[in-house]
Amino acid sequence: MAAATPLIRTSGADFIGPDGQPLLLRGVCLGGWLNMENFITGYSANESLMRAEVVKVLGPERSERFFERLLTQFFAEEDAAFLAEAGLNLVRIAVGYKHLEDDARPFEIKADGFRHLDRVIELLADHGIYSIVDLHALPGSQNQHWHSDNPTHVAAFWQHRHFQDRVVNIWEAIAEHYRGNGWVLGYNLLNEPSDESGQVVGPFCSRLVSAIRAVDPDHVLFLDGNTYATDFSMFTEPYDNAVWTLHDYVPAGLGRSPHYSTEEAEAKFLERSEHARSLTSPILVGEFGPIYGGDEEHDAWLREILRDQLDLYNRHKASWTLWMYKDIGRQGLVSVRPDTPYRQRFDAFVAKKERLGVDQWGSDGIGVAEVTQPVQDLVATEFPDFDPYPWGRFDWVRTLLLNITFAQPLAQEYAELFRGLDDTELDALADSFAFSSCEVREPLLAELQRAQEAAGQPAPARAAV
Repeated sequence: MAAATPLIRTSGADFIGPDGQPLLLRGVCLGGWLNMENFITGYSANESLMRAEVVKVLGPERSERFFERLLTQFFAEEDAAFLAEAGLNLVRIAVGYKHLEDDARPFEIKADGFRHLDRVIELLADHGIYSIVDLHALPGSQNQHWHSDNPTHVAAFWQHRHFQDRVVNIWEAIAEHYRGNGWVLGYNLLNEPSDESGQVVGPFCSRLVSAIRAVDPDHVLFLDGNTYATDFSMFTEPYDNAVWTLHDYVPAGLGRSPHYSTEEAEAKFLERSEHARSLTSPILVGEFGPIYGGDEEHDAWLREILRDQLDLYNRHKASWTLWMYKDIGRQGLVSVRPDTPYRQRFDAFVAKKERLGVDQWGSDGIGVAEVTQPVQDLVATEFPDFDPYPWGRFDWVRTLLLNITFAQPLAQEYAELFRGLDDTELDALADSFAFSSCEVREPLLAELQRAQEAAGQPAPARAAV
């Protein structure tokens, strides 16, 4: 186990490392692991629905055995070693609340709920890498989309005090568990909150900060802005040793615009980081990164966008965590190889998802145009002034039609692909996510290392994979 280390703190616009010197943080988000996402591991709809369907096919015990092995293989010693060799010093770990608490037993923290999180934090520490604990999915869902494990399009978290009380209790348990652990950089309180009223998120965050500080007064707190970490206008009071964390996705990088302008991208970054800069707080870009499509010419253009962003962050001395570390080929720095048992079994299903447009991340939002476009047109014609929060009419229709109505029956189809498999075959599927079964997106790694060198943080030489 790594030796104890002093806690990192903030001082003005800097993170201060254990040696008392300013520290730039460069890392990745570990998404799709303790908070699974459909495009990352290939299923459909939201995690809880998918797991429930797999239980129907495999039964509770075999299903638990499969997912336990998958979580173990998804991030292990080789993964931590690779990140260290890449010169990265931070991992933001996305966690779903159901690892720590069960809906049937609210306010009761699971006795073994920290087992995977502890294991990975210790592995990273052994390689000199810090962790941020990021609560990515909350009871009731803090935003309108699948990545908060939301089976609907309603962020009910903001409407019910019960859900909010449970999150306070969960964070008190996390703070108690990691109090004094210097390899835990800090706590990312709510990933991408999306409070339509704008009236609840500010007071709740104040309440949550006070509750955590009563248990753990020392760790850095990371607060995302409202509307998916882009809007900080409702926050009025500064917090000691806290960071206002923005997410900085570029529309062209997500396939939502054919146009890209360096000037527009910088203006958006400056807008989103204005609150942190006005308070002379460190800047952490908690998420950013393009979605790759497989066409090398297009992907090269996306890497140019990424290069611009990395250079921009260097100019403003911003720390960052790239979204994301590992997946089945959409966006990860590391991806499961096509020749693995998992990809061989599920690639045809993923292709069907892409054809139907059921994944919101990386889809055009159209899918089967002869079905979806008439619905979009009808809503636009009949309700021309309809502009729902957070992203407008088009996103609202695609969410309900593709990401829920089509995606939920597909979750059952995904689960059926497990039927008839014996334990050895299930193990082979889970083992497909081990680092040894993955390939590195080398051009992406090269861009990250170039940015580190430009910032005066050269990465160590990496052994051949």
